[in-house]
Amino acid sequence: MEIKIGVLNVPTQVVVDSDETAADIKAKVADALAQGSILELTDSKGATTLVPAAQIGFVEIGAESKRRIGFGIGVGE
Repeated sequence: MEIKIGVLNVPTQVVVDSDETAADIKAKVADALAQGSILELTDSKGATTLVPAAQIGFVEIGAESKRRIGFGIGVGE
């Protein structure tokens, strides 16, 4: 799932591709904002992204999708 984070005073977005569920991401964002701490997200390759909660402008959580296997061509196509 793709997560986009808008950081205050930064023209580009931080984009993280994570294997976590939307509920897990929402909980992490809510905790970081409530505590004024750092939002820590790990992407699907194991890299960690840290964003200070005070600098978060928005967080956009993409729709969860099942990973497709193969070329995406079904029978009869």
